Amino acid sequence: MVSRYGDAIAAQAVTEVLAEGWSNGVAERTIDIYGPPRRTLTIRASVIDDGRRPLGVIAFIEDVSERRRLEDIRRDFIANVSHELKTPMGALGLLAETLQFERDPAVANRLAERINSEAFRVNRIIEDLLDLSRIESEGSPMREPVPVSLIVADAIERIRTSAEQHAVTLEFIEPEANYVSVGDRRQLISAIHALLENAVVYSPAGGSVVISIDRVEPTANDEGDVVGPLVRIAIRDQGVGIPAKDLERIFERFYRVDPGRARETGGTGLGLSIVRHVAQNHGGSVVVDSREGEGSTFALELPMNQ
Repeated sequence: MVSRYGDAIAAQAVTEVLAEGWSNGVAERTIDIYGPPRRTLTIRASVIDDGRRPLGVIAFIEDVSERRRLEDIRRDFIANVSHELKTPMGALGLLAETLQFERDPAVANRLAERINSEAFRVNRIIEDLLDLSRIESEGSPMREPVPVSLIVADAIERIRTSAEQHAVTLEFIEPEANYVSVGDRRQLISAIHALLENAVVYSPAGGSVVISIDRVEPTANDEGDVVGPLVRIAIRDQGVGIPAKDLERIFERFYRVDPGRARETGGTGLGLSIVRHVAQNHGGSVVVDSREGEGSTFALELPMNQ
């Protein structure tokens, strides 16, 4: 239904541009079709002739969706990284200035704690940027057999303290089979840890996060190529969920569904970007199933070592 509606909009735009081109010699229009998937089309029309009289009008349609998406990401990245660093740095300066003239030890101690918190936030943003840069530049990572249960267990141990602080229970459903993938252990642990961290901080106190590992049988993709088998690492939370309008953008750098809540929890907005690049580096993918108010399930799917 959505596809037919989008095609109808495009067809109408082409008809209008052809008519305008016939009248004026040339015409151009850019249209946005809000899918899903969202598409941006540029339509150009010009009259063709034999040097003596016009013979007709021709239209060229170019899909510039990817170019527009990359331009938006680049613009958002520059604006967001500047904002993310400017905010804590400004706070650090103000807190340090206040602390310089504070004589009450109790107040001075609270100011020092705030300074430490803001410094930690700056350091975390820088570390995530460095991690993302490293993962992007590495491309195809070192290849070695990696037992999936072991890297998941390692990532769970790294997030356990945070889960306890948020009063969130971690439930790991261990698989019956010993699934193995091939890739870089460090990158894979970083990706799973990022997914677990999001699940924990966005879950309500008393909630639970369920981690499972399953085999995905071979299937044919849109090109007819057989894909699989895959090993699927799924992380299901009971959090706030993600609105449908945000699902296409959550893997972009610094994009946040709820900026206020993300800053409260200390998130940098880079975790899901790291996950996406790790998945791509390993020939896999990351998929999400979420509904607002009903929690989310993120799944990292990786080629299985056979």
